[in-house]
Formats: sequence, C-alpha cells, structure tokens
Amino acid sequence: MSRRAILVIAAALTLLVVLPAVLYLGDALVLRYRLGQGGGKETITVYLATRLKSGKVEVFTDRPQTEVCARALFPHLGLRPCWYVRRSGGVKVI
Repeated sequence: MSRRAILVIAAALTLLVVLPAVLYLGDALVLRYRLGQGGGKETITVYLATRLKSGKVEVFTDRPQTEVCARALFPHLGLRPCWYVRRSGGVKVI
C-alpha cells in the first residue's frame, strides 16, 4: 500500500471513532446545561404492554404510567431520549 492510502485509511478510522465520541459528549454537555436551567427533562405518559404467545401485543390501558425522559439525542443519566419514547408510541413492552 502506498503511504497516501495508509493516511487516508487512518484518517477515516480516526474520524469514525472521534466523531461519535464528540457528538455524545456535546449532547451530554447540552443536556447538563439544560438541566441547570430547569429544563432538559420531560414527563410522558406510557402504557405497559406484554407480548402474547400468539405474537400479538396486549396493551394495559387501565394503568398508565409516567416516564421521565431526557431531551437529548442519546440516553443520559439513566433516562431514555424523549424522541425514542414518543417513537415507541408511548408503549413499553415488558
């Protein structure tokens, strides 16, 4: 391999490792800032569900629960991101 090809591969691998780490760290810092300002969290109503043997999902609408989620791209502080909770339709399969 030529020296140029090795440099291109090394730069690509470095970018693949560094970019996600920087994105996650930036997301965490923005969330910490929002939490310090009194925001950054949201409460969403979710319903528990279970998967039946037939493959269907039974949703228990008689027992809604609230879930605190983080307004971030990635999970932080043990909280799921709000976009992910909303995307699941407010149903948590147990």
